[in-house]
Amino acid sequence: MVQALFQGAAAGTMGGVWRGIRTGAKPETLSDTPRPRHIAFLAALVGCALILSSVAAFGGSEMIATESGATPQQSAVQRLNDAPSQAPAPLFDPLLADLEERTFRFFWDTANPKNGLVPDRYPTPSFASIAAVGFALTAYPIGVERGYVTRAQAGQRVLATLSFLAHAPTQHGFFYHFLDMRTGARANESEISTVDTSLLLAGVLFCHGYFDRQNPRESEIRRLGEEIYRRADWPWAQPRPPAIALAWTPEHGFSTLDWNGYNEAMLVYLLALGSPRHPIGPAAWMFWTSTYEKHWGTLYDQTYLSFAPLFGHQYTHVWVDFRGIRDAYMREHGLDYFENSRRATYTQRRYAIANPQHWRAYGKNVWGLSASDGPGPASEPYRGKEASFLTYAARGVGVARIVDDGTIAPTAAISSLPFAPEIVLPATLAMYQRFGSSIYSSYGFLDAFNPSLPVSTRRYRGLKDGGWVDPDYIGIDEGPILAMIENYRSELIWRVMRGDPYLRQGLERAGFSGGWLESRQRSASAGRSCSCASRASCVP
Repeated sequence: MVQALFQGAAAGTMGGVWRGIRTGAKPETLSDTPRPRHIAFLAALVGCALILSSVAAFGGSEMIATESGATPQQSAVQRLNDAPSQAPAPLFDPLLADLEERTFRFFWDTANPKNGLVPDRYPTPSFASIAAVGFALTAYPIGVERGYVTRAQAGQRVLATLSFLAHAPTQHGFFYHFLDMRTGARANESEISTVDTSLLLAGVLFCHGYFDRQNPRESEIRRLGEEIYRRADWPWAQPRPPAIALAWTPEHGFSTLDWNGYNEAMLVYLLALGSPRHPIGPAAWMFWTSTYEKHWGTLYDQTYLSFAPLFGHQYTHVWVDFRGIRDAYMREHGLDYFENSRRATYTQRRYAIANPQHWRAYGKNVWGLSASDGPGPASEPYRGKEASFLTYAARGVGVARIVDDGTIAPTAAISSLPFAPEIVLPATLAMYQRFGSSIYSSYGFLDAFNPSLPVSTRRYRGLKDGGWVDPDYIGIDEGPILAMIENYRSELIWRVMRGDPYLRQGLERAGFSGGWLESRQRSASAGRSCSCASRASCVP
Protein backbone atom coordinates (compact mmCIF):
# COMPACT_ATOMS: atom_id res chain seq x y z
CA MET A 1 0.00 0.00 0.00
CA VAL A 2 1.13 3.43 0.12
CA GLN A 3 0.39 5.43 3.36
CA ALA A 4 -2.71 5.21 5.44
CA LEU A 5 -6.02 7.02 5.45
CA PHE A 6 -8.51 6.13 8.05
CA GLN A 7 -12.19 5.41 8.46
CA GLY A 8 -12.84 5.80 12.16
CA ALA A 9 -9.50 5.07 13.81
CA ALA A 10 -8.04 3.44 10.73
CA ALA A 11 -9.80 3.27 7.42
CA GLY A 12 -7.21 1.56 5.26
CA THR A 13 -4.35 2.39 3.00
CA MET A 14 -3.90 5.25 0.66
CA GLY A 15 -1.24 6.63 -1.52
CA GLY A 16 0.94 9.62 -1.08
CA VAL A 17 4.17 10.59 -2.74
CA TRP A 18 6.28 8.35 -4.94
CA ARG A 19 9.87 9.34 -5.51
CA GLY A 20 12.80 7.17 -6.40
CA ILE A 21 14.99 5.76 -9.10
CA ARG A 22 14.21 3.90 -12.29
CA THR A 23 14.92 0.23 -11.72
CA GLY A 24 16.41 -0.72 -15.03
CA ALA A 25 13.64 -3.24 -15.56
CA LYS A 26 13.67 -5.59 -18.51
CA PRO A 27 11.98 -4.36 -21.67
CA GLU A 28 8.29 -5.05 -21.85
CA THR A 29 7.73 -8.35 -23.62
CA LEU A 30 4.15 -7.81 -24.76
CA SER A 31 2.98 -5.35 -27.36
CA ASP A 32 1.52 -2.03 -26.35
CA THR A 33 -1.84 -2.78 -27.88
CA PRO A 34 -4.36 -5.59 -27.40
CA ARG A 35 -3.51 -8.72 -29.33
CA PRO A 36 -4.99 -9.17 -32.82
CA ARG A 37 -6.51 -12.50 -31.86
CA HIS A 38 -9.14 -10.60 -29.94
CA ILE A 39 -10.62 -9.31 -33.18
CA ALA A 40 -11.71 -12.83 -34.03
CA PHE A 41 -13.55 -13.00 -30.75
CA LEU A 42 -15.19 -9.57 -30.98
CA ALA A 43 -18.67 -10.84 -31.77
CA ALA A 44 -18.41 -13.39 -28.99
CA LEU A 45 -17.21 -10.74 -26.56
CA VAL A 46 -20.13 -8.47 -27.30
CA GLY A 47 -22.63 -11.29 -27.11
CA CYS A 48 -21.17 -12.54 -23.85
CA ALA A 49 -21.33 -9.09 -22.32
CA LEU A 50 -24.93 -8.59 -23.38
CA ILE A 51 -26.05 -11.98 -22.12
CA LEU A 52 -24.24 -11.72 -18.82
CA SER A 53 -25.23 -8.15 -18.12
CA SER A 54 -28.87 -8.98 -18.72
CA VAL A 55 -28.71 -11.27 -15.71
CA ALA A 56 -28.29 -8.33 -13.41
CA ALA A 57 -29.03 -5.07 -15.14
CA PHE A 58 -30.98 -2.24 -13.52
CA GLY A 59 -32.86 -1.95 -10.24
CA GLY A 60 -34.95 -4.78 -8.85
CA SER A 61 -33.56 -7.69 -6.92
CA GLU A 62 -30.41 -8.25 -8.96
CA MET A 63 -29.73 -11.81 -7.96
CA ILE A 64 -29.44 -11.30 -4.20
CA ALA A 65 -32.39 -9.21 -3.10
CA THR A 66 -33.46 -9.82 0.48
CA GLU A 67 -36.28 -9.24 2.84
CA SER A 68 -35.46 -7.42 6.03
CA GLY A 69 -33.27 -9.65 8.19
CA ALA A 70 -33.18 -12.49 5.64
CA THR A 71 -30.08 -14.19 4.30
CA PRO A 72 -29.90 -13.67 0.51
CA GLN A 73 -30.08 -16.70 -1.72
CA GLN A 74 -29.14 -18.84 1.25
CA SER A 75 -29.55 -22.28 -0.28
CA ALA A 76 -27.43 -21.49 -3.36
CA VAL A 77 -24.76 -19.71 -1.32
CA GLN A 78 -24.67 -22.54 1.20
CA ARG A 79 -24.22 -25.15 -1.53
CA LEU A 80 -21.26 -23.18 -2.85
CA ASN A 81 -19.86 -22.74 0.66
CA ASP A 82 -20.12 -26.42 1.52
CA ALA A 83 -18.14 -27.54 -1.52
CA PRO A 84 -15.84 -24.75 -2.73
CA SER A 85 -13.69 -27.10 -4.80
CA GLN A 86 -16.72 -28.37 -6.72
CA ALA A 87 -18.16 -25.07 -7.88
CA PRO A 88 -19.61 -24.96 -11.42
CA ALA A 89 -17.26 -24.18 -14.30
CA PRO A 90 -16.80 -20.40 -14.32
CA LEU A 91 -17.98 -18.03 -17.01
CA PHE A 92 -14.99 -17.22 -19.14
CA ASP A 93 -13.78 -15.07 -21.99
CA PRO A 94 -10.44 -15.08 -23.87
CA LEU A 95 -9.77 -11.54 -22.68
CA LEU A 96 -9.25 -12.85 -19.14
CA ALA A 97 -6.44 -15.11 -20.33
CA ASP A 98 -4.71 -12.22 -22.09
CA LEU A 99 -5.22 -9.91 -19.11
CA GLU A 100 -3.87 -12.50 -16.69
CA GLU A 101 -0.69 -13.01 -18.68
CA ARG A 102 -0.08 -9.30 -19.20
CA THR A 103 -0.58 -8.61 -15.49
CA PHE A 104 1.80 -11.42 -14.56
CA ARG A 105 4.41 -9.84 -16.84
CA PHE A 106 4.24 -6.64 -14.81
CA PHE A 107 5.76 -8.45 -11.84
CA TRP A 108 8.12 -10.64 -13.82
CA ASP A 109 9.53 -7.82 -15.97
CA THR A 110 9.76 -4.93 -13.50
CA ALA A 111 11.22 -6.80 -10.51
CA ASN A 112 14.92 -6.54 -9.79
CA PRO A 113 15.92 -10.18 -10.42
CA LYS A 114 18.86 -9.91 -8.02
CA ASN A 115 16.76 -9.17 -4.92
CA GLY A 116 13.14 -9.65 -6.01
CA LEU A 117 12.11 -6.09 -5.21
CA VAL A 118 9.17 -4.76 -7.20
CA PRO A 119 8.49 -1.06 -7.89
CA ASP A 120 5.52 0.56 -6.26
CA ARG A 121 4.58 1.91 -9.70
CA TYR A 122 5.83 1.72 -13.27
CA PRO A 123 7.01 3.29 -15.56
CA THR A 124 7.26 6.40 -13.37
CA PRO A 125 10.52 6.03 -11.37
CA SER A 126 9.67 4.52 -8.02
CA PHE A 127 10.89 2.94 -4.84
CA ALA A 128 10.08 -0.70 -4.20
CA SER A 129 6.89 -1.47 -2.29
CA ILE A 130 7.13 -4.35 0.16
CA ALA A 131 3.43 -5.07 -0.39
CA ALA A 132 4.00 -5.28 -4.15
CA VAL A 133 6.70 -7.86 -3.42
CA GLY A 134 4.07 -9.93 -1.58
CA PHE A 135 1.84 -9.82 -4.64
CA ALA A 136 4.82 -10.73 -6.84
CA LEU A 137 5.52 -13.80 -4.73
CA THR A 138 1.87 -14.71 -5.21
CA ALA A 139 2.21 -14.15 -8.97
CA TYR A 140 5.16 -16.45 -9.65
CA PRO A 141 3.40 -19.79 -8.98
CA ILE A 142 0.52 -18.56 -11.14
CA GLY A 143 3.05 -18.08 -13.92
CA VAL A 144 4.16 -21.68 -13.48
CA GLU A 145 0.61 -23.05 -13.59
CA ARG A 146 -0.26 -21.03 -16.69
CA GLY A 147 2.97 -21.83 -18.50
CA TYR A 148 4.33 -18.28 -18.61
CA VAL A 149 7.57 -19.36 -16.90
CA THR A 150 9.03 -22.68 -15.83
CA ARG A 151 8.91 -23.92 -12.27
CA ALA A 152 12.69 -23.62 -12.12
CA GLN A 153 12.58 -19.98 -13.29
CA ALA A 154 9.88 -19.08 -10.77
CA GLY A 155 11.67 -20.96 -8.01
CA GLN A 156 14.90 -19.09 -8.68
CA ARG A 157 13.09 -15.74 -8.57
CA VAL A 158 11.34 -16.66 -5.32
CA LEU A 159 14.57 -17.88 -3.77
CA ALA A 160 16.35 -14.65 -4.70
CA THR A 161 13.50 -12.67 -3.13
CA LEU A 162 13.41 -14.66 0.10
CA SER A 163 17.20 -14.63 0.40
CA PHE A 164 17.09 -10.85 0.25
CA LEU A 165 14.17 -10.59 2.70
CA ALA A 166 15.97 -12.79 5.20
CA HIS A 167 18.65 -10.10 5.51
CA ALA A 168 16.67 -6.93 4.76
CA PRO A 169 16.35 -4.20 7.40
CA THR A 170 13.44 -4.90 9.75
CA GLN A 171 12.20 -3.98 13.18
CA HIS A 172 11.18 -7.04 15.18
CA GLY A 173 10.59 -8.86 11.89
CA PHE A 174 8.46 -6.12 10.29
CA PHE A 175 9.56 -4.43 7.09
CA TYR A 176 9.82 -0.84 5.94
CA HIS A 177 7.08 0.13 3.51
CA PHE A 178 9.42 1.45 0.79
CA LEU A 179 12.88 0.19 -0.06
CA ASP A 180 15.51 1.27 -2.55
CA MET A 181 15.09 -0.93 -5.62
CA ARG A 182 18.81 -1.58 -5.91
CA THR A 183 20.19 -1.65 -2.37
CA GLY A 184 17.10 -2.62 -0.38
CA ALA A 185 17.75 0.18 2.13
CA ARG A 186 14.89 2.06 3.75
CA ALA A 187 13.60 4.67 1.31
CA ASN A 188 11.57 7.86 1.48
CA GLU A 189 11.78 7.90 5.29
CA SER A 190 9.03 5.31 5.16
CA GLU A 191 7.42 3.62 8.12
CA ILE A 192 7.60 0.07 9.40
CA SER A 193 4.15 -1.00 8.20
CA THR A 194 2.20 -3.84 9.79
CA VAL A 195 -0.28 -4.15 6.92
CA ASP A 196 2.29 -3.99 4.13
CA THR A 197 4.39 -6.54 6.00
CA SER A 198 1.29 -8.74 6.22
CA LEU A 199 0.72 -8.56 2.47
CA LEU A 200 4.34 -9.56 2.02
CA LEU A 201 4.07 -12.44 4.50
CA ALA A 202 0.95 -13.77 2.81
CA GLY A 203 2.93 -14.08 -0.42
CA VAL A 204 5.78 -15.72 1.49
CA LEU A 205 3.42 -18.32 2.98
CA PHE A 206 1.85 -19.01 -0.41
CA CYS A 207 5.27 -19.81 -1.87
CA HIS A 208 6.10 -21.84 1.25
CA GLY A 209 3.08 -24.02 0.51
CA TYR A 210 3.37 -24.15 -3.25
CA PHE A 211 7.05 -25.07 -3.63
CA ASP A 212 6.75 -28.44 -1.93
CA ARG A 213 9.17 -30.62 -3.88
CA GLN A 214 12.15 -32.34 -2.32
CA ASN A 215 15.02 -30.59 -4.05
CA PRO A 216 17.58 -28.10 -2.72
CA ARG A 217 15.94 -25.00 -4.22
CA GLU A 218 12.43 -25.68 -2.98
CA SER A 219 13.64 -26.93 0.41
CA GLU A 220 15.47 -23.64 0.85
CA ILE A 221 12.36 -21.69 -0.20
CA ARG A 222 10.40 -23.46 2.55
CA ARG A 223 13.13 -22.91 5.13
CA LEU A 224 13.46 -19.20 4.40
CA GLY A 225 9.69 -18.71 4.20
CA GLU A 226 9.26 -20.29 7.61
CA GLU A 227 12.03 -18.16 9.07
CA ILE A 228 10.68 -14.87 7.66
CA TYR A 229 7.14 -15.51 8.88
CA ARG A 230 8.14 -16.80 12.33
CA ARG A 231 10.35 -13.85 13.25
CA ALA A 232 7.55 -11.24 13.10
CA ASP A 233 7.03 -10.25 16.74
CA TRP A 234 3.32 -9.42 16.74
CA PRO A 235 3.01 -8.55 20.47
CA TRP A 236 5.70 -5.91 19.92
CA ALA A 237 3.30 -4.25 17.45
CA GLN A 238 0.66 -3.95 20.19
CA PRO A 239 1.61 -0.83 22.16
CA ARG A 240 -2.09 -0.54 23.08
CA PRO A 241 -3.16 -4.19 23.35
CA PRO A 242 -5.12 -6.00 22.15
CA ALA A 243 -5.05 -3.75 19.05
CA ILE A 244 -2.22 -3.80 16.50
CA ALA A 245 -0.68 -0.47 15.57
CA LEU A 246 -0.51 0.74 11.99
CA ALA A 247 3.12 1.78 11.90
CA TRP A 248 6.40 2.53 13.63
CA THR A 249 9.32 4.77 12.74
CA PRO A 250 12.71 5.10 14.40
CA GLU A 251 12.14 8.85 14.62
CA HIS A 252 8.74 8.82 16.33
CA GLY A 253 8.02 5.32 17.56
CA PHE A 254 4.55 3.87 17.11
CA SER A 255 1.79 5.71 15.32
CA THR A 256 -1.12 6.82 17.47
CA LEU A 257 -3.60 4.82 15.39
CA ASP A 258 -4.48 1.15 15.60
CA TRP A 259 -6.09 -1.18 13.10
CA ASN A 260 -9.78 -1.51 13.74
CA GLY A 261 -12.49 -2.64 11.40
CA TYR A 262 -13.67 -3.04 8.88
CA ASN A 263 -10.91 -3.00 6.22
CA GLU A 264 -8.07 -4.97 4.70
CA ALA A 265 -6.35 -5.44 8.07
CA MET A 266 -8.27 -8.69 8.61
CA LEU A 267 -5.12 -10.20 7.14
CA VAL A 268 -2.95 -8.52 9.79
CA TYR A 269 -4.88 -10.03 12.67
CA LEU A 270 -5.21 -13.50 11.13
CA LEU A 271 -1.47 -13.78 10.48
CA ALA A 272 -0.73 -12.46 13.97
CA LEU A 273 -3.10 -14.97 15.57
CA GLY A 274 -1.55 -17.84 13.60
CA SER A 275 2.08 -17.09 14.42
CA PRO A 276 3.86 -20.15 15.85
CA ARG A 277 6.46 -18.08 17.70
CA HIS A 278 5.00 -14.64 18.53
CA PRO A 279 1.19 -14.92 18.45
CA ILE A 280 -1.29 -12.43 19.79
CA GLY A 281 -4.26 -13.45 21.92
CA PRO A 282 -7.81 -14.12 20.67
CA ALA A 283 -8.97 -10.93 22.42
CA ALA A 284 -7.44 -9.05 19.48
CA TRP A 285 -10.05 -10.44 17.07
CA MET A 286 -12.82 -9.58 19.53
CA PHE A 287 -11.49 -6.03 19.61
CA TRP A 288 -11.24 -5.96 15.80
CA THR A 289 -14.85 -6.99 15.27
CA SER A 290 -16.14 -4.81 18.12
CA THR A 291 -15.77 -1.78 15.83
CA TYR A 292 -17.80 -3.30 12.99
CA GLU A 293 -21.22 -1.96 13.91
CA LYS A 294 -20.58 1.58 12.72
CA HIS A 295 -19.85 0.11 9.27
CA TRP A 296 -22.86 -2.24 9.11
CA GLY A 297 -25.87 -0.92 7.24
CA THR A 298 -27.92 -0.85 4.07
CA LEU A 299 -26.82 1.02 0.96
CA TYR A 300 -28.39 0.73 -2.48
CA ASP A 301 -30.55 -2.11 -1.17
CA GLN A 302 -27.56 -4.13 0.00
CA THR A 303 -27.18 -4.84 3.72
CA TYR A 304 -23.57 -5.61 4.58
CA LEU A 305 -20.41 -4.65 6.45
CA SER A 306 -19.10 -1.78 4.38
CA PHE A 307 -15.77 -0.25 3.53
CA ALA A 308 -15.85 2.40 0.84
CA PRO A 309 -12.98 1.42 -1.52
CA LEU A 310 -13.29 -2.12 -2.86
CA PHE A 311 -9.71 -3.13 -2.11
CA GLY A 312 -10.72 -3.55 1.54
CA HIS A 313 -13.15 -6.25 0.42
CA GLN A 314 -10.53 -7.98 -1.74
CA TYR A 315 -7.03 -8.02 -0.27
CA THR A 316 -7.48 -10.61 2.47
CA HIS A 317 -9.62 -12.70 0.11
CA VAL A 318 -6.66 -13.09 -2.25
CA TRP A 319 -5.23 -15.66 0.17
CA VAL A 320 -8.17 -16.65 2.38
CA ASP A 321 -11.10 -18.68 1.07
CA PHE A 322 -13.93 -17.26 3.20
CA ARG A 323 -16.68 -19.28 1.56
CA GLY A 324 -18.68 -21.08 4.23
CA ILE A 325 -16.44 -20.18 7.18
CA ARG A 326 -17.70 -17.65 9.69
CA ASP A 327 -16.58 -15.91 12.86
CA ALA A 328 -19.00 -14.97 15.64
CA TYR A 329 -19.94 -11.67 14.01
CA MET A 330 -20.80 -13.20 10.65
CA ARG A 331 -22.70 -16.09 12.26
CA GLU A 332 -24.81 -13.53 14.09
CA HIS A 333 -25.50 -11.64 10.85
CA GLY A 334 -26.25 -14.69 8.71
CA LEU A 335 -23.57 -14.45 6.03
CA ASP A 336 -19.86 -14.96 5.46
CA TYR A 337 -17.16 -12.51 4.36
CA PHE A 338 -17.28 -13.81 0.80
CA GLU A 339 -20.98 -12.97 0.51
CA ASN A 340 -20.25 -9.66 2.22
CA SER A 341 -17.74 -8.78 -0.52
CA ARG A 342 -20.27 -9.83 -3.13
CA ARG A 343 -22.75 -7.33 -1.72
CA ALA A 344 -20.12 -4.60 -1.66
CA THR A 345 -19.44 -5.30 -5.33
CA TYR A 346 -23.13 -5.04 -6.22
CA THR A 347 -23.40 -1.80 -4.25
CA GLN A 348 -20.72 -0.16 -6.36
CA ARG A 349 -22.43 -1.19 -9.59
CA ARG A 350 -25.78 0.12 -8.40
CA TYR A 351 -24.13 3.37 -7.38
CA ALA A 352 -22.67 3.75 -10.88
CA ILE A 353 -26.08 3.08 -12.43
CA ALA A 354 -27.66 5.75 -10.19
CA ASN A 355 -24.68 8.05 -10.91
CA PRO A 356 -25.78 10.81 -8.53
CA GLN A 357 -22.95 13.13 -9.62
CA HIS A 358 -23.63 12.58 -13.36
CA TRP A 359 -20.11 11.51 -14.29
CA ARG A 360 -19.45 10.50 -17.89
CA ALA A 361 -19.41 6.81 -18.82
CA TYR A 362 -20.78 5.53 -15.49
CA GLY A 363 -23.32 2.77 -15.90
CA LYS A 364 -24.14 -0.88 -15.43
CA ASN A 365 -20.88 -1.99 -17.10
CA VAL A 366 -18.52 0.88 -16.35
CA TRP A 367 -17.95 1.14 -12.62
CA GLY A 368 -15.41 0.55 -9.89
CA LEU A 369 -14.01 2.78 -7.15
CA SER A 370 -11.01 1.93 -5.02
CA ALA A 371 -7.73 3.42 -3.84
CA SER A 372 -6.08 4.54 -7.05
CA ASP A 373 -4.36 7.33 -8.89
CA GLY A 374 -6.38 10.31 -10.07
CA PRO A 375 -5.97 13.35 -12.32
CA GLY A 376 -5.80 15.91 -9.52
CA PRO A 377 -5.40 17.78 -7.46
CA ALA A 378 -7.38 20.08 -9.71
CA SER A 379 -10.59 22.01 -9.97
CA GLU A 380 -12.15 22.08 -13.44
CA PRO A 381 -15.50 23.12 -14.90
CA TYR A 382 -17.92 20.24 -15.33
CA ARG A 383 -21.62 20.46 -16.24
CA GLY A 384 -21.81 24.14 -15.38
CA LYS A 385 -19.96 24.06 -12.07
CA GLU A 386 -16.50 23.55 -10.66
CA ALA A 387 -15.63 19.93 -9.95
CA SER A 388 -12.76 18.78 -7.75
CA PHE A 389 -10.53 16.01 -9.06
CA LEU A 390 -8.38 14.14 -6.58
CA THR A 391 -4.87 12.76 -6.83
CA TYR A 392 -4.21 9.33 -5.28
CA ALA A 393 -7.24 8.76 -3.07
CA ALA A 394 -9.36 6.03 -1.50
CA ARG A 395 -12.44 6.46 -3.66
CA GLY A 396 -15.41 4.30 -2.82
CA VAL A 397 -18.97 3.81 -1.68
CA GLY A 398 -19.68 2.91 1.92
CA VAL A 399 -22.25 3.38 4.64
CA ALA A 400 -20.09 5.94 6.41
CA ARG A 401 -18.61 7.76 3.41
CA ILE A 402 -18.68 8.14 -0.36
CA VAL A 403 -15.67 9.51 -2.22
CA ASP A 404 -16.12 9.89 -5.98
CA ASP A 405 -14.57 12.25 -8.52
CA GLY A 406 -15.42 10.29 -11.67
CA THR A 407 -12.21 8.23 -11.61
CA ILE A 408 -12.61 4.54 -12.45
CA ALA A 409 -10.03 2.01 -11.24
CA PRO A 410 -10.23 -1.23 -13.27
CA THR A 411 -8.80 -3.17 -10.33
CA ALA A 412 -11.92 -2.35 -8.33
CA ALA A 413 -14.27 -4.37 -10.51
CA ILE A 414 -11.87 -7.00 -11.87
CA SER A 415 -10.50 -8.00 -8.46
CA SER A 416 -14.09 -8.82 -7.44
CA LEU A 417 -14.38 -11.43 -10.19
CA PRO A 418 -14.80 -14.44 -7.86
CA PHE A 419 -17.54 -12.69 -5.88
CA ALA A 420 -19.83 -11.67 -8.74
CA PRO A 421 -18.62 -12.85 -12.15
CA GLU A 422 -22.06 -12.20 -13.69
CA ILE A 423 -21.50 -8.45 -13.35
CA VAL A 424 -17.68 -8.25 -13.23
CA LEU A 425 -17.00 -10.05 -16.50
CA PRO A 426 -19.34 -7.75 -18.50
CA ALA A 427 -17.67 -4.75 -16.86
CA THR A 428 -14.21 -6.01 -17.80
CA LEU A 429 -15.24 -6.58 -21.39
CA ALA A 430 -17.04 -3.24 -21.62
CA MET A 431 -14.05 -1.25 -20.38
CA TYR A 432 -11.80 -3.04 -22.85
CA GLN A 433 -14.19 -2.66 -25.79
CA ARG A 434 -15.13 0.95 -25.10
CA PHE A 435 -11.73 2.43 -24.29
CA GLY A 436 -9.35 -0.08 -25.88
CA SER A 437 -5.67 0.72 -26.04
CA SER A 438 -6.23 4.03 -24.26
CA ILE A 439 -6.44 2.11 -20.98
CA TYR A 440 -5.20 -1.40 -21.94
CA SER A 441 -1.55 -1.84 -22.80
CA SER A 442 1.58 -3.88 -22.14
CA TYR A 443 0.66 -4.97 -18.64
CA GLY A 444 -3.10 -4.96 -18.99
CA PHE A 445 -5.28 -2.21 -17.62
CA LEU A 446 -3.54 0.99 -16.55
CA ASP A 447 -4.28 1.96 -12.98
CA ALA A 448 -7.15 4.41 -13.49
CA PHE A 449 -8.98 6.66 -15.94
CA ASN A 450 -11.44 9.53 -15.73
CA PRO A 451 -13.69 10.15 -18.77
CA SER A 452 -15.26 13.24 -17.15
CA LEU A 453 -12.27 15.53 -17.35
CA PRO A 454 -13.09 18.29 -19.88
CA VAL A 455 -11.80 17.92 -23.43
CA SER A 456 -10.44 21.45 -23.29
CA THR A 457 -8.08 20.60 -20.43
CA ARG A 458 -4.98 20.16 -22.55
CA ARG A 459 -2.59 19.32 -19.75
CA TYR A 460 -4.25 15.93 -19.46
CA ARG A 461 -3.75 13.16 -21.95
CA GLY A 462 -5.58 9.94 -22.46
CA LEU A 463 -8.99 9.11 -23.93
CA LYS A 464 -9.59 10.12 -27.52
CA ASP A 465 -12.75 12.10 -26.81
CA GLY A 466 -11.41 13.79 -23.70
CA GLY A 467 -10.56 12.53 -20.29
CA TRP A 468 -7.57 11.42 -18.27
CA VAL A 469 -5.72 8.11 -18.22
CA ASP A 470 -3.10 7.23 -15.66
CA PRO A 471 0.27 6.59 -17.33
CA ASP A 472 1.24 4.13 -14.58
CA TYR A 473 0.60 0.64 -13.32
CA ILE A 474 0.58 0.24 -9.53
CA GLY A 475 1.80 -3.02 -8.02
CA ILE A 476 -0.77 -3.31 -5.25
CA ASP A 477 -3.57 -2.85 -7.81
CA GLU A 478 -2.04 -5.21 -10.37
CA GLY A 479 -1.60 -7.95 -7.78
CA PRO A 480 -5.27 -8.49 -6.89
CA ILE A 481 -6.25 -8.49 -10.57
CA LEU A 482 -3.89 -11.36 -11.32
CA ALA A 483 -4.58 -13.30 -8.13
CA MET A 484 -8.35 -13.05 -8.28
CA ILE A 485 -8.51 -14.04 -11.94
CA GLU A 486 -6.59 -17.17 -11.02
CA ASN A 487 -8.70 -17.87 -7.93
CA TYR A 488 -11.73 -17.55 -10.17
CA ARG A 489 -10.28 -19.87 -12.81
CA SER A 490 -8.71 -22.58 -10.64
CA GLU A 491 -8.78 -21.59 -6.93
CA LEU A 492 -5.00 -22.07 -6.95
CA ILE A 493 -4.15 -19.64 -4.15
CA TRP A 494 -7.13 -20.65 -2.03
CA ARG A 495 -6.30 -24.36 -2.41
CA VAL A 496 -2.70 -23.90 -1.36
CA MET A 497 -3.56 -21.63 1.54
CA ARG A 498 -6.31 -23.93 2.83
CA GLY A 499 -3.46 -26.31 3.55
CA ASP A 500 -1.37 -23.73 5.44
CA PRO A 501 -1.32 -24.64 9.15
CA TYR A 502 -0.59 -21.10 10.28
CA LEU A 503 -3.49 -19.54 8.42
CA ARG A 504 -5.76 -22.32 9.68
CA GLN A 505 -4.61 -21.67 13.24
CA GLY A 506 -5.18 -17.93 12.84
CA LEU A 507 -8.72 -18.49 11.60
CA GLU A 508 -9.54 -20.97 14.35
CA ARG A 509 -8.15 -18.71 17.08
CA ALA A 510 -10.30 -15.90 15.64
CA GLY A 511 -13.35 -18.13 16.13
CA PHE A 512 -13.97 -19.17 12.52
CA SER A 513 -15.71 -22.47 11.94
CA GLY A 514 -17.64 -24.31 9.24
CA GLY A 515 -16.87 -25.04 5.61
CA TRP A 516 -13.42 -26.31 4.79
CA LEU A 517 -12.19 -25.69 8.34
CA GLU A 518 -14.36 -28.59 9.50
CA SER A 519 -12.61 -31.06 7.25
CA ARG A 520 -10.50 -33.50 9.24
CA GLN A 521 -8.28 -34.05 6.25
CA ARG A 522 -5.61 -31.36 6.16
CA SER A 523 -5.33 -32.06 2.45
CA ALA A 524 -1.66 -32.63 1.86
CA SER A 525 -2.43 -32.31 -1.82
CA ALA A 526 -3.75 -28.76 -1.35
CA GLY A 527 -0.21 -27.48 -1.50
CA ARG A 528 0.62 -29.36 -4.67
CA SER A 529 0.81 -27.60 -7.98
CA CYS A 530 -2.17 -28.39 -10.19
CA SER A 531 -0.58 -27.81 -13.59
CA CYS A 532 -3.65 -25.80 -14.48
CA ALA A 533 -2.23 -24.91 -17.84
CA SER A 534 -2.80 -28.50 -18.96
CA ARG A 535 -5.51 -29.86 -16.65
CA ALA A 536 -8.87 -30.47 -18.27
CA SER A 537 -10.65 -29.43 -15.07
CA CYS A 538 -9.18 -25.95 -15.25
CA VAL A 539 -10.42 -23.23 -17.55
CA PRO A 540 -8.11 -22.97 -20.62
